[in-house]
Amino acid sequence: MKEPTPRLTEDQLRRTGKPADARPLRRVVAALILRGEGSAREILICQRRAGQPMGLKWEFPGGKIEPGETSRQALIRELHEELGIAATLGDYVSTVHHSYRNGGAIEIEFFLVQTFAGELVNHIFQQVRWVPLATLPDFDFLAADLTLIRDIACGKLL
Repeated sequence: MKEPTPRLTEDQLRRTGKPADARPLRRVVAALILRGEGSAREILICQRRAGQPMGLKWEFPGGKIEPGETSRQALIRELHEELGIAATLGDYVSTVHHSYRNGGAIEIEFFLVQTFAGELVNHIFQQVRWVPLATLPDFDFLAADLTLIRDIACGKLL
């Protein structure tokens, strides 16, 4: 798949006519970490801690893109911080845009990870699990991930 197009600068966003009080778009990245082949193929999912916003919801590992970082740099950093791994990022998979009821908006870029160095260590989550792709809809995922979850589970992606 084609990499996402470059983002607008803050100044360009201001000139688009967005209301001054609109919440900024939160840009994040997430990894679809896979292991196994065929019907034994699994994906790593992570559950947020109970005290976090949207606590106990499931998500894919990753996080916020910091100023000056590319999407890929941010994801490599986040995977090291969250799981203690040095990931080799594969193909860009998809970008999801989601608006929350509170007015916030998020853009998530997803990348494949099929290889990494180091042992997975859970540094921040309630729990992490390897699960078969088809079982993803059985977990209570964040709303922003639901369309992607359905597409992966039914074989449209990956």
